Amino acid sequence: MTAPIVKIEGIAKRYGTVQAVAGVDLEIERGELFALLGGSGCGKTTLLRMLAGLETPDSGRIVIDGQDMTGVPPHRRPVNMMFQSYALFPHMSVAANVGYGLRREGLPKPEIATRVAEALALVQLQTLGERRPSQLSGGQRQRVALARALVKRPKLLLLDEPLAALDRKLREGTRFEMVRLQEQLGLTFVVVTHDQEEAMSMASRLAVMNAGRIVQTGTPHDLYEHPATRFVADFIGVANIFEVAASRWMALRPEKIRLAAQRPDTAHAVSGKIVDIAYEGDRSLYRVLTESRGVMLVSTTNVTRTRESLFQRGQSVWLGWNDDWGQTLDE
Repeated sequence: MTAPIVKIEGIAKRYGTVQAVAGVDLEIERGELFALLGGSGCGKTTLLRMLAGLETPDSGRIVIDGQDMTGVPPHRRPVNMMFQSYALFPHMSVAANVGYGLRREGLPKPEIATRVAEALALVQLQTLGERRPSQLSGGQRQRVALARALVKRPKLLLLDEPLAALDRKLREGTRFEMVRLQEQLGLTFVVVTHDQEEAMSMASRLAVMNAGRIVQTGTPHDLYEHPATRFVADFIGVANIFEVAASRWMALRPEKIRLAAQRPDTAHAVSGKIVDIAYEGDRSLYRVLTESRGVMLVSTTNVTRTRESLFQRGQSVWLGWNDDWGQTLDE
């Protein structure tokens, strides 16, 4: 088994009285697309910046590809970083932007031209090398920034909210493009995002952060189906969370609940009334006010339903589930 490309040991960072990162331990495997996911102020960007060498940890150690990089400056790390703002030079052409780092390193012009052409081909911008950033769409500027990060052939590529500046439709398409590119190159990508849908659809593994700590690490499937804590269950997707015993809780996903006009044949069943409906095309999300559990969220597929067969606001219904349809939480 190969050693992880990144090994973070006890990394901590404080800004005044604020503990931004609190003793994080983390390993990232070679060639994976890893996401750091969390809300604003959880420490994910600070952790990324310490990986890049842009911030110095107060304690702990960062090992990249077997080398201790804790005190090594950014330009001497086998790492490149793509910032949220893209930071393209407006007076330079696309090709000049992509090759900027190589020129700073003093590489021969023929080699720079070859590597820039390869990088632009990777992001499918090979015909736009002479354009200026102002002549590109938002998605194209994002790909220029990605090509500039890739052209230096880093062992580790760090991406800070890489899709945040794109509209929803473009973001969805670009996700698949970045996953394809990462798999094609076999590089290790570390993506920071607050968007759970983005992390779940792109990452092979992810870490959920809260208050400067990693609260759970795993595949998207693991974190959705088997959250370890109430925080993770509530942060990843949508969940009904309720106490089942002293200090024991259950997370029940809306799509796991059976919604019926008559009491269902399940281990647990509660009656209620539909108070709100969100129609989302292929599915509907219902808010049901129950007598014993308060408001519960239920999701149903609309694929085989006609408009007449959909449940209606104000309708009395039953909700049913079995014990193994949910996830028991200890905290």
